[in-house]
Amino acid sequence: MRTHQRQPIPGDTSDPQSLATMLHRYLVWMETHHFAADTVYVRRTTLSMFLRWCAKREVHQAAEVTRSMVERYQRHLFYYRKRNGCPLSLTSQSHWLISLRCWFTWLTRERLIPMNPTTEMQLPQEEKRLPRHSLTESEAEAVLDQINVETIFGLRDRAMLETLYSTGIRRRELGRLEMADIDRERETLMIRSGKGRKDRVVPIGERALAWIDKYLARSRPELLSNQRSRVLFVTKTGRPMHPNQLSMLVRRYIERAGIAKPGGCHLFRHSAATLMLEGDADIRYIQAMLGHASLNTTEIYTHVSIDKLREVHARTHPTGSRHKPDGNDRAGGTGV
Repeated sequence: MRTHQRQPIPGDTSDPQSLATMLHRYLVWMETHHFAADTVYVRRTTLSMFLRWCAKREVHQAAEVTRSMVERYQRHLFYYRKRNGCPLSLTSQSHWLISLRCWFTWLTRERLIPMNPTTEMQLPQEEKRLPRHSLTESEAEAVLDQINVETIFGLRDRAMLETLYSTGIRRRELGRLEMADIDRERETLMIRSGKGRKDRVVPIGERALAWIDKYLARSRPELLSNQRSRVLFVTKTGRPMHPNQLSMLVRRYIERAGIAKPGGCHLFRHSAATLMLEGDADIRYIQAMLGHASLNTTEIYTHVSIDKLREVHARTHPTGSRHKPDGNDRAGGTGV
């Protein structure tokens, strides 16, 4: 499970009315109401930045934050540049502003401030972007073929990539899988505390299960040595795989296959969804498999499945492949 080093909240927590004290109370409330650890960490990080921004303007009390200040902070995020000189993405700006709005909504509801200065805040209009590239079936197989399954690490890696490809689960969900989460009879995996702290059951193919069984028989016992662990996929020290480790590992195999598409674990997630849609899977089943709370999130994959669109175009459009010119058609120019 991923853990975060708790960063101190900037400001004076001895003053009960200070922004720092209010933020501390809010984070404790989130923890006691079982918000995901990642969510609490993100709120602590983004709201601490807001506190530092306020401190530079000599604003230290929660009640001193006004609507115009919130608007200025939104402009600050728009013009902000990271260490590499790049601006914050629209998605990042939205997430940071949503954190701010949630915090002040809580402060108002708890009657810790008289009014909510974020009530009329408008979030930036985000671009509707397609997911990153997905792999074709032949490309996915080429990546899998790069793995040397004669080694204990290669056998583990093949089992992990086969699982990603078969199920479309997230990298963190893969790293958290436990032995008891596999149901071979039903050919399913139990995903516990996925995104939004939701459990779900996803199907897994026979081929992926076969590779997992090979890994369990020949590789995992050597990796664990005499240690015990409930986690399915482990490192050479017997610990769970960190999400960043998984991304780097998958990226390495993609590069070995000579595939120039960006991405790592999520590339297999996109590929699983896209290939199933191209195989006529109902989008609602894809939604359940990927663990999307909203069908709108899943519908973006309908724009990626170009093979189906090309097939329909060729079959129905007057200029499609069914309407190729024959030898009797005249070829002429317009003179333009």
